Amino acid sequence: MLRNISLSLIATALSVSGWAQTTTTDTAKAAAPAPAPAPALTITGSADFYYRYNFNKNNSDPANYTSFTNSHDQIKLGMATVKLEHKTAKLDMVADLGFGPRAQEFAYNDNGVVQAIKQLYISYSPAAWVKLTGGTWATHVGYEVLDAYANRNYSMSYMFTNGPFSHTGARADFTVGKSGIMIGVSNPTDFRSVQSNGQSNKNMIAQYSYAPSDNFKLFLNYVGGRDTADNKVHQYDLVINAKASSIFSLGLNGTVNKSSSPLDNYNAGHTWWGTALYLNLDPKPWFGLTFRSEYFSDKDGVKLHPVDGAAGAKVFANTLSALFKVDGFTFIPEFRLDHGSQELWTKKDGTNTKSEASFILAAIYSF
Repeated sequence: MLRNISLSLIATALSVSGWAQTTTTDTAKAAAPAPAPAPALTITGSADFYYRYNFNKNNSDPANYTSFTNSHDQIKLGMATVKLEHKTAKLDMVADLGFGPRAQEFAYNDNGVVQAIKQLYISYSPAAWVKLTGGTWATHVGYEVLDAYANRNYSMSYMFTNGPFSHTGARADFTVGKSGIMIGVSNPTDFRSVQSNGQSNKNMIAQYSYAPSDNFKLFLNYVGGRDTADNKVHQYDLVINAKASSIFSLGLNGTVNKSSSPLDNYNAGHTWWGTALYLNLDPKPWFGLTFRSEYFSDKDGVKLHPVDGAAGAKVFANTLSALFKVDGFTFIPEFRLDHGSQELWTKKDGTNTKSEASFILAAIYSF
C-alpha cells in the first residue's frame, strides 16, 4: 500500500513538473518578439557635382557630342535625386525624381515640373515568373545609366548620348530559368506624351537576358517603330557583363541604329553605330579604376557634324577614371581624350581640331 502511494506521488510530481516546464516554454515563446517585417517603403537618393577643364579652352563650342559634362573651367551641379519605392507581395510602385541640369537634359522633351520625373511606374506580379509594368522607366538599352553613382565613369559615352533615355508605355517581363524575356509597347523614344504632335506612333521594345551565374550576364536589346517625325527607327543593342575575379571585371556594349525618312519614301537609310569596352580593376574596397575605350561611327552624318560639313566622321574616345570610396561618397578624378577622323571641335582661338582632351573632378554621394 505504501509503495502504491509513493508511486502515485512520484507520478503526480512528474506531471506537475512537466506541466510547469511546458507552461514556461510556451510563455517564453509567446514573450519572444516576432521578427520585424521588412519595410514596405524604401527611400534612396543621391547628389553629384563636378569640375571640368577642357584643354581646347572653349566654353562656347557648339559641338558638344556627349551628355551632361559640356563646360570648361567651371564647377557645375549634376543632379539631386530621391527615389521612393513601395512594395507589397504582388505590387511595386516607383517614383524616381531628379533635380538639376542632368535631369533637365535627360527629360529634354518635357517642360516645368515634369522634367523632374525620371521614372514613375507601377508593377504587378500575378506570379513569381511574370511582372506587368506601366508608366515611365529608364531605357533597357545600353551599358550606362543616368544616375552618376551607378556608373564608373563620370562622363558619358557617345552611345548613351545618342541612344534612348526613357520609355513610356506598358511592358511584360518573364523569367524562364536563367533567362529573362521582356516585351512591350511605348511612345516614341523619350516622349512621355505625343498628343501635341498630332499622331500616336508607337515603338516596340524588347530584351532577352541570360545569366548563368553572377559572374556572367548577357542582354540583347531592341527598340523599333516610328518617331514623332514619322521616321522609321530601329536600334539593336548588346551588353555583356563578366567578372573574372573579385578584383577584375569587364563590360562590353555594342549598338546599331538604322533610320529612314518618309521624305524619300523610306528608300534611303541612315546608320550610326558604336562599341565600347569597359575594363574595371578593384584592388581595394575603397579604390578602383575603370578604363573605357569607345569607337563611334556616323557614316551618314546623322550625329556628328564636322567643320567642313562632310559626312562619315568617326570618333575614338578613351577615358580613364579612378574611384575613391568612403561609405556612400565617391570621388572620381577622370581624364578623357576624344580623337575624330575629321575636325569636329573648335579651340578658343577659333582654330579647328580633330581632338578634344578634358579632365574632370567629380563628387558623388548616394544613400
